[in-house]
Amino acid sequence: MYNQSVNGYSGGGGGGGPGYTENPQHNEQGEHLDEDDFGRTEEEFYEDMQRELADDAPWKRIQQNTFTRWANEHLKLVNRHIDDLQSELSDGLNLIALIEVLSQKKVPRHNKRPNFRSQKLENVSVVLDFLENTERIRLVNIDASHIVDGKLKLILGLIWTLILHYSISLPMWEFDKADTPGLAKDMTPKQKLMHWIQEKLPPELPITNFTSDWNDGRAIGALVDACAPGLYPDWSDRDPQNALDNAKEAMDLAEHWLGIPQLIQPHEMLNPKVDEQSMMTYLSQYPKANIKSGAPIRPKTNSARVRCYGKGLYVK
Repeated sequence: MYNQSVNGYSGGGGGGGPGYTENPQHNEQGEHLDEDDFGRTEEEFYEDMQRELADDAPWKRIQQNTFTRWANEHLKLVNRHIDDLQSELSDGLNLIALIEVLSQKKVPRHNKRPNFRSQKLENVSVVLDFLENTERIRLVNIDASHIVDGKLKLILGLIWTLILHYSISLPMWEFDKADTPGLAKDMTPKQKLMHWIQEKLPPELPITNFTSDWNDGRAIGALVDACAPGLYPDWSDRDPQNALDNAKEAMDLAEHWLGIPQLIQPHEMLNPKVDEQSMMTYLSQYPKANIKSGAPIRPKTNSARVRCYGKGLYVK
């Protein structure tokens, strides 16, 4: 189930590192203020927490945008579209349509014109019961009223549960190492996705997380080229200072030639507060990517093999 501390707060705010601080801080009354591992006092830590949990916290906006795009990628198959997860799942109809696309099964009988609250509650209850008893998806601390009443945190939690089950957890992993039979069986969905990415990327580009390691736009370029060798061969030559251009070029290529929609936008990927779950949602599309015919495949430029011909410079 959706967990605020895991999904959102990443210990941001403040500087410094772990260990003893030589200059302990005091408040206006001269009282000693304990500091955490990031050099923050308890008061500063609380303020940072409030910012991270606020409705307009960067990670929360990114997550809501990504989850909405993810839902729409599936809903478009049945000619549906939502703009606001918080309000447009409340009568159960969009949620039912989404679950039917994901599960490839029909949800049991429900009210197709729910005008009253009781009808909306009944529709959402049918969906939740279908997920638990037919799809065997464990739901925790959520009931129909949370969806009908637009409880955003719990709605995001439900969508994340669907993403984990249908986009990340289902068997789709073919790990490259033949000497690790049963490896995927013992992994969490997050570990499966990370392992697949690490197997794809070159060793000179170590990736250990779904947040800061992607901030300069080069890692996504490397992944695009790993999935379609020659589609973005010069990713390693890109300047990390041009992070937005790097990410945009790679993600545009992935969308056009690999059919990978931008569930997260380039500028969101580069945000220091990028949401881990949003990144996982976007990256989970790559294992299923197939290159389209006509893609502009080109060899990597090797500066060591460049030759110049002609007269060159000379002095009269």
